[in-house]
Amino acid sequence: HYSVTGWSIRIGPYIAVITNRNTNLVIRGFMLFSIGVFLALVLNLLQVQRNVTLFPPDVISSIFSSAWWVPPCCGTASAMIGLLYPCIDSRLGEPHKFKREWSSVMRCVAVFVGINHASAKVDFANNVQLSLTLAALSIGLWWTFDRSRSGFGLGVVIALLATLSTQLLVYNGVFQYTSPDFLYIRSWLPCIFFAGVITMGNIGRQLALYECKRMSGKTHQD
Repeated sequence: HYSVTGWSIRIGPYIAVITNRNTNLVIRGFMLFSIGVFLALVLNLLQVQRNVTLFPPDVISSIFSSAWWVPPCCGTASAMIGLLYPCIDSRLGEPHKFKREWSSVMRCVAVFVGINHASAKVDFANNVQLSLTLAALSIGLWWTFDRSRSGFGLGVVIALLATLSTQLLVYNGVFQYTSPDFLYIRSWLPCIFFAGVITMGNIGRQLALYECKRMSGKTHQD
């Protein structure tokens, strides 16, 4: 009887911790999804206003002149990236400790929006100059706010996959770029994807760190 009770006492808190972790994971995922949707609406508005991207008239169905599927796709990708980064850090045993405060994360978001804004608003002499400039800015964003090898590697891999997916969408006529210069798309697109991955990774890491501190505080209180 006492052994059974003892097991119930030990298992009870363990189940509670697992439940809390799952709940927190869902909450973090929803927050990352919402941030991704918001950024997609704002940034796509910049691209559409400058006629960088063109959608067929029959799919223009939101107040931000964006196809309905773009924000949910960006939100889902943002949630996956934001949850993946701290998970990879944990697996590698290399917790990311560089500039772990919300003010740094907000500056990272501002720089990412600025890079996207530059791709749509600033006029360069040619596409090569624009692509090289955005590549330098994107790597600078990683160096300023991340500096982890895992962050850089994931950023490159996910940016390449996102670029390939975009090429397939353009090839199938879902939407198009006004002046494609690299296999149906703009050559600077991977730079934007890379900067976006680093930004969402930073947000995901900060949310995970906040959750970890909050759970640790509850444990000490108990």
